Amino acid sequence: MSNQLLEVSNLKKYFPIQAGLIRKTIGHVKAIDDVSFQLGYGETLGIVGESGCGKSTLGRMIMRVLEPTAGSILFDQQDITQMHGNTLRRTRRNFQMVFQDPYASLNPKMTVADIIAEPLLVNGIMNRSEASVKVNQLLDLVGLREKDLRKYPHEFSGGQRQRIGIARALSLSPKLIVADEAVSALDVSIQAQILNLMMDLKKEFKLSYIFISHNLSVVKHISNRVGVMYLGHLVEIGDKDSLYQEPLHPYTKALLSSSPVTKRGAKREKIILQGEVPSPANPPQGCPFHTRCSQVMDVCRTARPQLQEIKPGHYTACHLYETVGVQL
Repeated sequence: MSNQLLEVSNLKKYFPIQAGLIRKTIGHVKAIDDVSFQLGYGETLGIVGESGCGKSTLGRMIMRVLEPTAGSILFDQQDITQMHGNTLRRTRRNFQMVFQDPYASLNPKMTVADIIAEPLLVNGIMNRSEASVKVNQLLDLVGLREKDLRKYPHEFSGGQRQRIGIARALSLSPKLIVADEAVSALDVSIQAQILNLMMDLKKEFKLSYIFISHNLSVVKHISNRVGVMYLGHLVEIGDKDSLYQEPLHPYTKALLSSSPVTKRGAKREKIILQGEVPSPANPPQGCPFHTRCSQVMDVCRTARPQLQEIKPGHYTACHLYETVGVQL
């Protein structure tokens, strides 16, 4: 039996560009282009990158909210991209999502009790009285009180709403939670509380997380491994200590150089990237980063690099390391 909960292989998502009266397809936005990675049981994988790099699209494809254009997603050794109807509905209980906006993700016309109980009732797992007991337990787990059950989402702060969202995600006892910018809309002090709550729940329920964020410090705090995305591609992935201390890809180095230094007296050389991120509707040939890379070579303009293991468990897609790497 594999020790991987999730195996994503050659995943692509192309959105058609249509024009004219008959809506003819004239091109595609390549939001995700040939992404592969694995997630172990009880592991947290952080996904970072600039806005528009495809992080959220990747999370929604794993949830099967978006249908992939190509590729496979093995969850517990089963390809969920081939599932439909009741089979997908049963499997979907095992992976849940926590959204960026804790208010927009909650129905304003439903009480907290109804919001958390809904997945249990819709899936026929419990009757209403059994669900009521479960809701009380979940509310206690996320640090809310029994008197909050009859309140509506607008009566809570942002952090409390996100706790409700987490309780709802836990209601079906999932193995995987995809957190898409789950703390970015919260104050810094509240972010720490939610992150610590998620880490405690991970230990208690042996959860796996895919934690999507643009905040490098937050990702480092919660993740075991980190993947870096650029223009729909995974350009580097590895253990968080290895990646943060010795980044390999020029884009990762630039990304990390922009984050604040927390140690007193420590200094970090800023790397200023030139130019704009290319359009995913017209990506550059070869390496997607070559138009902004200070170490660009001729090969970068014509051939796309593949992920290679440069150090144990540390992969990057960069022609600078081709002579030392082992292709994944």
